[in-house]
Amino acid sequence: MTKPSPIKYLISIILSCLICMLTFPGCIGAGAPAARTVGIAMPTKNLERFVRDGEFLKTQFEAAGYNVEIRYSNDDSGQQNNDVEYMIADRVDLLIICAVDGVTLSQTLKTAEEYGIPVVAYDRLIMNSSAVDCYISFDNYTVGKLQGEFMAKALGMDERNDPARLEFIAGDPADNNAPYFFRGAYDALEPYLDSGKCKVLSGKTAFTQCATQDWSTDKAYESMQNLLASYYVGGESLDGVLCSNDSVALGVSRAIDSDYNGKAPVITGQDGDIINLRNIVDGRQTMTVFKNVNDEAEAALEVSKAILQGETIGSNLLSVIDASAAFDDTSYYNGKKYVSSFLLDPTVITKDNLDELVDTGMYRWDNDHRYLVAQDR
Repeated sequence: MTKPSPIKYLISIILSCLICMLTFPGCIGAGAPAARTVGIAMPTKNLERFVRDGEFLKTQFEAAGYNVEIRYSNDDSGQQNNDVEYMIADRVDLLIICAVDGVTLSQTLKTAEEYGIPVVAYDRLIMNSSAVDCYISFDNYTVGKLQGEFMAKALGMDERNDPARLEFIAGDPADNNAPYFFRGAYDALEPYLDSGKCKVLSGKTAFTQCATQDWSTDKAYESMQNLLASYYVGGESLDGVLCSNDSVALGVSRAIDSDYNGKAPVITGQDGDIINLRNIVDGRQTMTVFKNVNDEAEAALEVSKAILQGETIGSNLLSVIDASAAFDDTSYYNGKKYVSSFLLDPTVITKDNLDELVDTGMYRWDNDHRYLVAQDR
């Protein structure tokens, strides 16, 4: 009997393997499935906190064995739609989106829904889309409430006889969280406004009157300059400025430095940006509400793993989230559905408890033990 040539024999083995692979695809790499890919769409690198968010998300997911595709969208909603479309075309297994504009993604996410790609709204709720599987953020109303309560206590509103003078500088109207921050702060201060123990000389007490496009430091600076020039030029004292986050607080503190000669007002903030923490030490800002983005990223990882494994998304997942958090499936309606939400607890930071930030591992003291700087990673 004639033996086949070595080349023909090798070809026959290769063809047999190909037939097996096509006929029984499940046998390929059995026991070692290819890593799944998570697509992360972040709004901008212009705000320090979103750079931190992106880094922590990428680190958490890669450490858990996932591939990560991450894109920053330059605060441009059109670019973010394109970024998400590219990731859908790449067939990522799950999308995590921190929206530039919460109302402009609905059409793009229809495609994700058609392909069965789950969507996690990160930090900012995505509106008018049934494709959103869950929402992970901090309790945004509580963030504002903490700011308002701090302001009332710092200005002694319960005890004072003369009214405290206060102004509001709110956040980006395109950010779904911004009205929650404002409402929480306003609700905390409303009893004092109603009783006359607190006054807003500008009369700007509605979110739309106080909003700051893109959370811009420069726009907040201009708004504060205009307020000072219009209402605080005749010796009127300004006792406090309720700023919704650190980037607008930075603009406000600069305007106070350049355009106001009275006693430094109480200034609130949010996020724990390095330059604002420096201002807190120097007395140019009074507090910030800190949101540990490492905890938020860890929560996003645990919830995303559960979604990809087909688990029920509910309060049962609180047991695998290390940070203090609550589950809420009745409050956050995005125009299409009540979105299952995991809400983490924020923390008030002043010059007296800066060591709490060091304890997170995200900050360290400088060599003079005067200012906090970002911890090297």
